[in-house]
Amino acid sequence: MSNFEFLKEKKEYLLFASAAIEAEKVYVTSPAMCAVGCRKALELAVKWVYSADNTMQMPYKDNLQSLIHEQTFRFAVDYNTWGKLPYIIKLGNLAVHTERNVQATDALASLRALFEFIQWVDYCYGSDYIERKFDELQIPKEKVVVDTKKIKEQESLLDEKEAEIEKLRKQIEKMSEKYTSAKEQHKQDRTFTAEDLSEFKTRKIYIDVDMKQMGWKFAGIDADVQEEYPVDDMAGVIGQKGYADYVLFGKDGLPLAVVEAKRTSKDPNTGRKQAMLYADCLEKKFGRRPVMFTTNGFDTYYWDDQTSIQRKVSGIFSRDGLQKLINRRMEHRDLMSIPIDDRITDRYYQKEAIRAVCEQIESGFRKHLLVMATGDCAILMTG
Repeated sequence: MSNFEFLKEKKEYLLFASAAIEAEKVYVTSPAMCAVGCRKALELAVKWVYSADNTMQMPYKDNLQSLIHEQTFRFAVDYNTWGKLPYIIKLGNLAVHTERNVQATDALASLRALFEFIQWVDYCYGSDYIERKFDELQIPKEKVVVDTKKIKEQESLLDEKEAEIEKLRKQIEKMSEKYTSAKEQHKQDRTFTAEDLSEFKTRKIYIDVDMKQMGWKFAGIDADVQEEYPVDDMAGVIGQKGYADYVLFGKDGLPLAVVEAKRTSKDPNTGRKQAMLYADCLEKKFGRRPVMFTTNGFDTYYWDDQTSIQRKVSGIFSRDGLQKLINRRMEHRDLMSIPIDDRITDRYYQKEAIRAVCEQIESGFRKHLLVMATGDCAILMTG
């Protein structure tokens, strides 16, 4: 048996069916190659949606990252389901470049996410949809021969030719009116439930892979990540213990960042106060205040309360990136105390504009709009 067995009966899904089935088939043999297969199956399934649904707007690039982030696609897909798609891509990339970092549990999560997305596709566009649940016991147990080198080179388990893929895509495109018009009725008549993940599973599945991709090491003599890190005197209460989800350390052994994780269905900023309390404890212990991240595996926020306001970011930063941010604190000069050289400008209104921007930068803002005397506007971005 197989979780993707039902795809064999659905001829309309020929574009991605074989890729999904093969990805699951190699799971027991090679979790890393399973991850590569999931990424390819997702790519084909996403392209199927773009071909079948004429409400989707093709982005300026047709790579997988651009396709899933295009707004008409992103907001059409169930929020919790869409949030799992970047994970499939990241794990597939990690598998191609550093196979040893992909664990069986990582690949299993990728399979589950792929299955959920394909279920969403069937829910929206399928002719005889049945709500199905992924069953780990259904994964094929037989080991198969896997040509790891070849799979990595082509980033796919299959030898499908671009011409064959394009032919199938064109066939789906011809049916787009039918698929698109049926979608809204299907969504009224059918039910689809995305899988929610606990805080622990969120942390172990999505956030771990995100950090591994940025070069963070969880094990070994050079490990720079500590999970469930114990801190003392939480919230200023002597003797009260706390446990930070992650603390990320620099080469000097001092903390660079604390990461507070929440389950996928929660707003990550419900952990903001907790992150501040952990940062307080770490600063007291090490003499340096770490920056803070709050994340639910889908959305991530960064905050250095000594230099800037909180902002949304694409993911946890690398160690080198965090070290540069920490170093900037020491190198920081008060912009308002730096004189404006009259050789650059001696006009009072220009100096007022410069001072206004400097004041905003000092307050932590990163975007600034300048309106010129000519009526022209300029947007200034600062790091």
